[in-house]
Amino acid sequence: MMIEPIEAFRAAEYQVKFATCPWERERAHALRQAVFCREQGIFRGSDRDAIDETAIPIVALSMLGVVADDVVGTVRIHEPEPGLWWGSRLAVHRDYRKIGALGATLIRLAVSSAHAMGAHTFLAHVQVQNALLFRRLHWSVLEEVEIHGKPHLRMQADLSHYPPCFSPEAGFVALPRKAA
Repeated sequence: MMIEPIEAFRAAEYQVKFATCPWERERAHALRQAVFCREQGIFRGSDRDAIDETAIPIVALSMLGVVADDVVGTVRIHEPEPGLWWGSRLAVHRDYRKIGALGATLIRLAVSSAHAMGAHTFLAHVQVQNALLFRRLHWSVLEEVEIHGKPHLRMQADLSHYPPCFSPEAGFVALPRKAA
């Protein structure tokens, strides 16, 4: 008899929503620190900046039944001028990156909620390795730029593919895709 290793638990469902509780905001920031400071080495110490003062954090929560277990993904959105919205600091925990729906659902809620709040333009600086995901989600490249010493693309969402979401506090459910 062969004994197979037991795979780590993965939630069967994820909720992507505006961060509404202090613990969600704290865990979102901890995830950003893990990804952008420790893993990628883009920032030293902290990735917090002035945008965090006005940005709306969005989180992907792993669910245990009807109870949120942990923040496994995050992104933030902000409006520097009326109608112009930006998304930034998209991060998914290393152990959850193979769950393809998480990043896409974070992006979808970011753009759809901004659309509901009057966005006429939604932009992001996207790391080059993530460009294909954004292109598949109806984003176009406006220009190549370097940010924090790393190549990025300034990209724009096609808002016609993002119906307004008027309930971002509840958000969307993201179900993991089945492996092929």
